[in-house]
Amino acid sequence: MQSLKQRIPDLLAWYRTVRRPLPFRESPTPYRVWVSEVMLQQTRIEAALPYFERFMAALPTVADLAAVDEDRLLKLWEGLGYYSRVRNLQKAARQIMELYGGELPADYEALLALPGIGEYTAGAIASIAYGLPVPAVDGNVLRVFARLTAHRGDVLTPAVRRELRAVVCEVLPADAPGLFNEAVMELGETVCLPNAQPHCADCPLQAVCAARAQGIEAELPTRATPKPRRIEQRTVVCVTTAEQPPRVWLRKRPATGLLAKLWEFPQLLGTLSPQQAAEAFELIPLAVEELPAARHVFSHLEWHMTGVHLTVPPFTPPAGTVLVTAEEQQHSHALPGAFAAYTALLADWLKP
Repeated sequence: MQSLKQRIPDLLAWYRTVRRPLPFRESPTPYRVWVSEVMLQQTRIEAALPYFERFMAALPTVADLAAVDEDRLLKLWEGLGYYSRVRNLQKAARQIMELYGGELPADYEALLALPGIGEYTAGAIASIAYGLPVPAVDGNVLRVFARLTAHRGDVLTPAVRRELRAVVCEVLPADAPGLFNEAVMELGETVCLPNAQPHCADCPLQAVCAARAQGIEAELPTRATPKPRRIEQRTVVCVTTAEQPPRVWLRKRPATGLLAKLWEFPQLLGTLSPQQAAEAFELIPLAVEELPAARHVFSHLEWHMTGVHLTVPPFTPPAGTVLVTAEEQQHSHALPGAFAAYTALLADWLKP
């Protein structure tokens, strides 16, 4: 391990040369680091960047995040998925306003106590924004250190994660913790790649990589085979009204569970014909359009969807549902990415 620690200056020098000029790196305030790290959970950097810019423009401070209406907040997050992340952001923002006067605490344990902030996010904020000597160990870092140490344990298990985190702590430079954490993450994102042959020739740590020395770098990290996902057949019923301007019928999902409290096109279990879908909701369609099939994958579940578009006379929406114009939908009614194939058609359906 001493040889690895001695090579850390090489890693930092490499990072200073190749680092990508990402917006949250150029102005690493605690708030910007926090929001960016939460967005990047389960999301690629390239996909998250426009959301980050839009979010910062709309909610530039902790106070703005704490005060924003939930529907508007979810609309700003629309398309990123895993909506519990943004709900926890707002819960934490309100605690920060109450307990810390709107400033994120410069204390790892205090950060860890906030809703939605785990060891990795607390470590990232504490080290990058405040220069505190704590690690930030995400999937990229686990992969890098599993290869550096040739660790064959399952990186999804708590015991192995603790072991690898201890190695990170051992080599973490106290005088540049944020730079180190960002450098290892960059290494994992651009060189020590997942699900592919790593680019070892470009790695500043290749000389001290145990997996490289043993020729097993492509075999690591070890992960248990996930359980197969459950598959559900669903019919998505997209209903618009024949009026000016036309409106779309949306339903709010339950307060708990999958996609909680988000808006959706009404759905029915199973694969139904347009006539069956109309009858199920007691609608009399003026026009019927069968829509392409679509599929959405959650961590534990797959929706296999067929779609139908019904044009109907104006009606009074039942409780828990709304009829909204295109402008209203764009401002405050977030539709999950699960319905992207059908949301893409809204602009045509809702043309005046």
